[in-house]
Formats: sequence, structure tokens, C-alpha cells
Amino acid sequence: MPRTLTFLFLLITYTSSIGQTIIPKNSSEIKAGLEKLNVLGSVLYFAAHPDDENTKLIAWLANEKKYETAYLSLTRGDGGQNLIGTELGIELGLIRTQELLAARRIDGGNQYFSSAYDFGFSKTFEETFDFWNKEETLRESVWLIRKLRPDVIITRFPPDPRGGHGHHQASAILAHEAFIAAADPSRFPEQLQELSVWQAKRLLWNTANFGGQNNTSENQLKIQTGAFNTLLGASYGEVAAISRSQHKSQGFGSASTRGQSIEYFEHVAGEKATQTLLDGVKTDWSRLANSGEITQQVADINKNFDVNAPQNSIASLIALHKNVQKISDQHWRAVKTQEIEELILTCAGFYLDNYTLRPIGILGEPVDVFQELIVRNPNVTASIDRIGDQSVSQPLKNNTIFRHQYEFTPQSITQPYWLRNPYTLGKFDVEEADFGAPESGDRPQTEFVVTIDGLSIALTQPIRHRYVDPVRGEIQNPLHVLPKITASTPQTSILLTDNEKSQKLQMTFTRHDATDQAEIVTHVPAGIQISPTQTVLNFGTAKSITQSFDVKVIPGSLKKDGNSAETGISFSMEKDTIRQYRQIQYNHIPSQAWFPKVDVKVQPIDLQVPVKRVAYVIGAGDRVPDALRAVGMVVDVISPKEIPTVSAAQYDALIVGIRAYNVYADLTEYTPALLRYAEAGGTVLVQYQVNSGVAGQDIGPFPFQVTRARVTEEDAAVKFLLPTDPSLQKPNKITEADFASWIQERGLYFVENTDSHYRKPLSMHDKNEAAHDGALIISRQGKGKFVYTSLAFFRQLPAGVPGAYRLFVNLLAKEED
Repeated sequence: MPRTLTFLFLLITYTSSIGQTIIPKNSSEIKAGLEKLNVLGSVLYFAAHPDDENTKLIAWLANEKKYETAYLSLTRGDGGQNLIGTELGIELGLIRTQELLAARRIDGGNQYFSSAYDFGFSKTFEETFDFWNKEETLRESVWLIRKLRPDVIITRFPPDPRGGHGHHQASAILAHEAFIAAADPSRFPEQLQELSVWQAKRLLWNTANFGGQNNTSENQLKIQTGAFNTLLGASYGEVAAISRSQHKSQGFGSASTRGQSIEYFEHVAGEKATQTLLDGVKTDWSRLANSGEITQQVADINKNFDVNAPQNSIASLIALHKNVQKISDQHWRAVKTQEIEELILTCAGFYLDNYTLRPIGILGEPVDVFQELIVRNPNVTASIDRIGDQSVSQPLKNNTIFRHQYEFTPQSITQPYWLRNPYTLGKFDVEEADFGAPESGDRPQTEFVVTIDGLSIALTQPIRHRYVDPVRGEIQNPLHVLPKITASTPQTSILLTDNEKSQKLQMTFTRHDATDQAEIVTHVPAGIQISPTQTVLNFGTAKSITQSFDVKVIPGSLKKDGNSAETGISFSMEKDTIRQYRQIQYNHIPSQAWFPKVDVKVQPIDLQVPVKRVAYVIGAGDRVPDALRAVGMVVDVISPKEIPTVSAAQYDALIVGIRAYNVYADLTEYTPALLRYAEAGGTVLVQYQVNSGVAGQDIGPFPFQVTRARVTEEDAAVKFLLPTDPSLQKPNKITEADFASWIQERGLYFVENTDSHYRKPLSMHDKNEAAHDGALIISRQGKGKFVYTSLAFFRQLPAGVPGAYRLFVNLLAKEED
């Protein structure tokens, strides 16, 4: 890696960790910003998920062409899989939101989201719109187009099966409809109180050659994006690789590319382009009235810029700022005013830190917040005029830190805005004020007013927790504001397996303030009984910040009718619902937190569990071990190298977790040991693996092929091809009812070309597709058996789906000779 690119990477890593509103820039970055002042073009890239975007194109648009470049990801990627941890669903969405923001900080784009929820893989846009509420998602897309006013909109996918994923197809359909609707005053007219209609010049599809499908054509518009940017010290292929590699939860580490690179574009709507993406669009100040003098001003500022004394440009930038205020176009006036003010601050060597020494704040309790401001370049007259609601009016002496402190009293917890209201499987419920926002706009922050050489500049800075890690150095994370008391439990559901036997719910309550005593009320759904119903926690007496107790859950009538409760077990204090404090910590993203209500599902289940002890090779994002412990199994997590030591006399089964063969490069070396264990009488059960570099003959006793086939409809009918197969009979008799209430999908990465030694007891398919029998294959192996299953047990078991438990136990159980 060239030294210049190494520096770029280090700078990006640092700035992404501190999350400054105004980030100090070097002279190369300032020069790039000065050049951008003469560019008034805008592009919106439009797709479905984090990692769908073309990072090379975004980097080229933002840094080579210097257009305002935005990426709208309709979802936060909640329905994906997780290569780095066990977070799925909402928590994976929080991780992928931050990974996408990190990518944009690198490639120079701006990031936006809709309120659509990624409910998992879908094969059709029709199913996708059933979940997303098409009209509401269109409303948000139109709102964002009217706000950003892009000259060109670019989709990543086509609106048909060539797009693959149903979400991809839906994103292209929405982009086309939004392109038209944004210019129509009869569509979503309520938005016109704040915004204006907007007609983008054209809509294009950024075609590609990947996944075995080549949609490029030599008669399409072609753009060369392989340039080398001397100010960045990198090609756009190098920048793109760093940007795309931020998607660490998806395992998307990417190699750099250098040299010529062509992007292809197919015309979709609007005026057709023949030479450039923005054909027919004026991308300089000539597009605006009363701007004649500005072009020359910007040219002079660029010509006279001194890399060793950027502060010498401040006077000219202030004069430019004054002229820009005369522009009648509100949109570009606001965009360029912000750019100029940021450049003035960076030319001055301005730095601002707004931090607390506490990692958390407590609702209603004051937090000490510290400010450090400094202007480091000489010959700059600067002052700090206001901090929050306090008038300060103090000069900022050259290269001398000004320190200040005030108390901040949070009035609400820092719940991400899209998680504040109840949401559905397809959509979050958000307010119009939050449309498009990647993060909550009302998170803890401080407003400042500073003056640089007579120009007053207002800015906002988040409050961060600042500390020093002995390995990573200085770290700054968001300040998380918590309720006074939170609760936690290792259990997401209570499975009532026996009419006569009660279950234990283990609860731990944590106080975050000085509360000595708290009365906790337990709320239960109809049909079950609990003890106790009320508990008094004496934190002061115990001299502890945590108190734990067990709730005895008694089946009652709920077990008898076989139905699950509509609501779960919850808790309150002084009529306020008690929430969990769920924190997500990874080195590559800022610390994240959210506060779901405690809601422990109560589910009756008719389950026989002869399996007592299992060994488990953990997979990627694997929560199955805890789910098995919930029904009484002892689960010992082992590493691949421990497989040869597993004895059939000690363990009933040896389970390989999802994508374990993709996580452990050497796992195939232990296949003979797995099969010896099965021959000795144990059950080997391998859950789904991704079809990249893994062949069936490397996993099982006989060949099979892992494919990308899947059944995405969680309610797809399941046909019993072998009704009397032991896997469907003992110890739990499996019926169609056992496939009710599954979530998100039936299964993924089904197998094909299966050797005849395998039994295939099940068949299933999505609508309008052929039946597939590759979800479950079984073969006897000596005294034991080998099982490979693509069924999505990794989702069903943690969710407490009864039928999934019953079938999984059957697959683990010994078969009679």
C-alpha cells in the first residue's frame, strides 16, 4: 500500500471513531473542498440494502466529479446474516447502519435510509411490497428526492427477476415511480408545505457483470472511473475497497483495484444521456441566477490557496460566503453555505471536542459535559460566543485550548428513532421529520456559536464519551442515556414442556441511579400463573447495583389449549415499563445501544427430549446452543481441533453450526473424525453452509452439492416424502402443524445432486416454483447417523418455534436398528 494511501486509511479510521461534526482536514482535503465549491451537481444512488451500493462509483462521483452524492438504502440490512457475532434482526440492523456510515465517510457519499425493514430474502417484488407497505415507502422516497434534488438518480438493480432478490427488484420499481412522483404536485401534496416538486434529469440503471449474470452492453453509456486522485493519493478502486471492507458483519473485505475501470449505465427514464451521466445539466454556478461573480471568486480562491498557510484563504471565503447569501435558490444556498463555513473552520485549524467522562447518562440526572476548543493556525481572530444556552463571549487565543464545562440533563433515553414506536415485520413507524435520517437527530448534543474573523458560525456537536484504551488509544463513543432501572434475562422465551412442571424465569435488575428500593410488578398473559407477582428490590440494603430473582411460571390453562400467549411476561416500576439495556460493542463501529421492552414469550410445547448432552462447533452468528439449553440439554461448545476427542459414549450428538465450514478454514480436515464419531453410535448434524469453497464430499460420508436454492416463504407448504421416516416419527411425531409459526424463511442453501445413500424426507417450495427436496438429508453411518439440514433452525430455535424444536430433537435422537 502506498504511504499516501496508508495515511488516508489512518485518517479515516481516526475520524470515523470520533464522529466530529467539524473534522480537521489536511491541506489536500481543504483543496478538494475548495474545488468542490464550483460544482453544483447532485446524484442519488438507490438500492435496497447496506452493501448493495457501488462504492467505486460513489467514490468517483463524490471525489472526482465532486457532485453531491447520496446513497439511499431502503433498509438497514436487518434480515441478513452476521459473520462477526450473534446479533440478528434489529441489532444486526444497528451494526450495519454504522458500517454503512463508516463506508460513506471513506468514499465521500452521504447516507440515507427509508423505514422499510429487511425481513429476509424474498424472491419477488410482490412479496416485498406486501411487507413494506409500498405506498409509504414510496412516500419517503419522494420526500428524499424532493429534499436532495438530485440531477440524476441511479439504481443498482433492474425491476425484474434479473435483480435476483425481491428487495432489489422492489428498489428499482420504487426508484422509477419516485422519479415520476417527485415531479407531480398531486402526489404527496402535504410535503409541498416544506419542499418543492423536483424533476430529476434522468433515471439510469448501473448495470454490472456479477453473480454469473452480465447485464452490461457496449451500446450502454460507459463511464471511466479508474482515475488516480492525487489529492487522495489513491485510485477510486483503492478507496472503494476500503469503503466496502467496512461491511465486516457480512464478510465483505475487498481487495484494491488500480487502473482503468468502466461502469455501464442503461437508460430507464427522462432525457437520455450520450456522453456523461449529467448530460444537459449545468453543474456550475451558471445554473443559478445572480451568481456571475461567484465563479470568479471561487477560481481566485483556488488559485491563491497556500498549502502551508490555509488561513490566508479565510478572508476570501468570508467574502464568498457573503455573496452566496444573495442566491435565491434555497437548496444550493444552504449546501454551499455549509461547505464554505466548514472550510473557514478547517482553514483556521479549528478543533472542537464535546465530551463526558461517563459512558452513560441517566434519565433526568445531570451529566458533566466538557468542551475543548482551539484555533491552531496563526493570524486568525476567533471567539467562542455561545455554548448551549450559555453566553460565553471569550476569545480563542492562537494554539491555546479554551476549556468549558456545563451540566446536561437528559430528558429522554437514547432509543434510536426508528425503534421508538411499535413496528411490523416489514416497516418501522417513523415521523416525517426523521425521513431518511441515518441516526436520531435529537441525540445528546450541544450547539455552539463561534466567530472567525468577524463571521458568526453555528454548529452542533454530539456529546461523546471519551476514554483511552491501552491498545487502541483514544476512543470516543456516543453517550447512551438509560432509564433508572433496566432488566435482563438470558431467556427470550419460556417453553412449557410439561403440564405438571413449572419453569423458572431468571431476571436481573440493574439500577443506574441512586435508587435504594424499587417495587417491581410482573405482568403475565392470560392462561398462565406466576409467583411472585410483585417484588421489592432493596438495592441499598444489598449495597449492590444489581438484584436478581426467579419468577416461577406455571402452565395453567395456556398449556392445555396448546396456543402461545399473545403477549409475553413483562415488568413495570411505578407504571413505567421496564426495558432492557442492549449494548453492541465492536472495534470497527461506535458503541451502539437500544432499549427493547422486556417481553418473554410463553410457549407451550409437547416435546420429548431424550438427548441429554451434545458437543457443538459454533458457527457464525450462532445462537442455537442457548436455545438447546432452554429445553434441558447440556451443550459443550468445542473448537474444530477438539472434534477427534468427542466420544459417542459421552455425547449423544455432535452439532456443526451455521457457516462453520466458512468460518474455520481447516474444518474439512476433521470430517473423518466426525464420521468416526457417527460410526461409533453418535449423531452428526451439520447445519447450512454457504456454497463458497465447500463441497458436499468435504462434509458428509457421501457426495452432495450445496447450492443457493432456498425457500423464503416461512409459511410454504411442506410435503412429507417419507412419512414413516424415523426423523418424522420419534421421539416426537411430526405433522404439518409443526411447520406453523416459522419466521422469515423455511431454509437456505439447499443441497442438490445428492448421493442415493441419503434419505430426503421433506419437500417444499415457494409460490410458482418447483418443489425442492434438498432441505434435509440423512444417512446411516455405522451405529449412528449423519444429518445435513438447510432448514433455518438458527432462526426458529432462538425464536421458540415449537415445531422446529420437535423436529431438531428428532434429528439428534438415535435411530433404532
